[in-house]
Amino acid sequence: MKTVGIIPARGNSKRLPKKNVLLLKGKPLIAHSIEYAKQNNDLVNDIYVTTDDDEIKRIAIGLGVKVIDRPKEISGDLATTVSVLKHVLENVEKSFDNVILLQPTNPLRPKALLKEAFKKYTELNYDSLMTVSLNKNKLGKIVNGNFEPYNYVMGQRSQDLEPLYFENGILYITKAELILKGRILGENNCPFITNHPYSKVDIDTENDFKYAEFILKNHPNE
Repeated sequence: MKTVGIIPARGNSKRLPKKNVLLLKGKPLIAHSIEYAKQNNDLVNDIYVTTDDDEIKRIAIGLGVKVIDRPKEISGDLATTVSVLKHVLENVEKSFDNVILLQPTNPLRPKALLKEAFKKYTELNYDSLMTVSLNKNKLGKIVNGNFEPYNYVMGQRSQDLEPLYFENGILYITKAELILKGRILGENNCPFITNHPYSKVDIDTENDFKYAEFILKNHPNE
């Protein structure tokens, strides 16, 4: 069984320019995902970075991973992640059974996460796996200027909320054949729960980046 790790990293970012190469604890942001994949080389047979950016390409090659040049038509704001993953699978010489998606904007992952998740994914023969975290917030909608609770009633204690989970984005595992059909998540999809502080890091803005630095400083090497 062959597994490929794919890290999609385009160069153009409007809210935080050049975010994938900004230094997080002395390393380019993308390097954290590359190194995580390399640390799990007993599971990951090959690692590819897909990018349209020369600087990202140089960093990836310097870290010893392969690069797929991403065409312009799947490098814009409207390009879907599955189209990028599909492009990689269709342009590599080898064939793979599984794809591990590591998004560089979710750079922090617990050390044991991939091994634990991959074991569950394979042993229970899931089509796909996604990491999720427990939501502890009282959520609502604003309708006609009024706030309407969504997952609670006014006055309800937070500890009595019905468990709801959010897709945290730090890890996805999918059968390659599913991606080639244009899907990342299958019908038999595993929601793998992780409530580590790393799961709250998702970098799109400068404040997100500062939060990532704070979390990494207070929860190093976990």
